[in-house]
Amino acid sequence: MSIAEGQPAPDFTLTSTDGSLVTLSSLKGQNVVLYFYPKDDTSGCTVEACSFRDNIATVQSHGALLFGLSPDSIKKHAKFTQPEGLEISIAW
Repeated sequence: MSIAEGQPAPDFTLTSTDGSLVTLSSLKGQNVVLYFYPKDDTSGCTVEACSFRDNIATVQSHGALLFGLSPDSIKKHAKFTQPEGLEISIAW
């Protein structure tokens, strides 16, 4: 599936690293930043994720929630996010 820039994301329910389910439609009316990356623990993806982490105050100052999504397992996400101090990651 491909989504053009500026188009709404399709609804989804996915499991986050904290074990909760995140349903996009339940966040309707809130600003949500979704960033997609191909794999946990790779140099480029780590730099990208840490950049979001380092700039989370700016994201939050706009009232936005931030979610990183990759196809890796929740277990792998937890192994990736905890040492890097990342807020939340979602498996898809």
